[in-house]
Amino acid sequence: MSGLVTGHPAVSSILRRWGEIALPDAWLTGSIVAQARWNEHFGFDPHHGIADADIVYFDAGDLSAEAEERTELRIASLFADLPVRFDVKNQARVHLWYAAKFGHAIVPYRSVPDAIGTYPTTAAAIGLRRATDLEIVAPFGLADLLRPVVRANATQITEAYYELKSARWRQYWPDLEILPWGEAVLRR
Repeated sequence: MSGLVTGHPAVSSILRRWGEIALPDAWLTGSIVAQARWNEHFGFDPHHGIADADIVYFDAGDLSAEAEERTELRIASLFADLPVRFDVKNQARVHLWYAAKFGHAIVPYRSVPDAIGTYPTTAAAIGLRRATDLEIVAPFGLADLLRPVVRANATQITEAYYELKSARWRQYWPDLEILPWGEAVLRR
């Protein structure tokens, strides 16, 4: 894991400057970590197929969309030198918009690790941050990320959503092992 963190240009740059993010309970999460690993494994350019970098945080004191938007603009400006788009979300407010986007309501998250446990795949259910040492949250462990294999986390996504995501990944990483929905895990 440390090779991925230090070897990927965007991931290493973000974590090296982590202190500048200055958000409560903030983590670099999801697809950038998994896709950086896939690129390393399959010998692709480090930024091949990476759509964005997800930075999530937990601020129950301000659930406004405006605060989240300001935060995303600040983070994007901070990392304007990197060739990735930033998607910054306050996990304390996800329940406010989730039903409109995905068609069903969810219980409010209690923390960022709680949210990470609901991410669509076990390989992308990971969070990294660096205070002094590297910290990792990986509720399903690191085996699927390191192998690499994609396994659905059926905690809150649908089979249709998983298939949609899988189709995109097959375009960029055709040799990636993507397990069928029937082999999904359910955390809760």
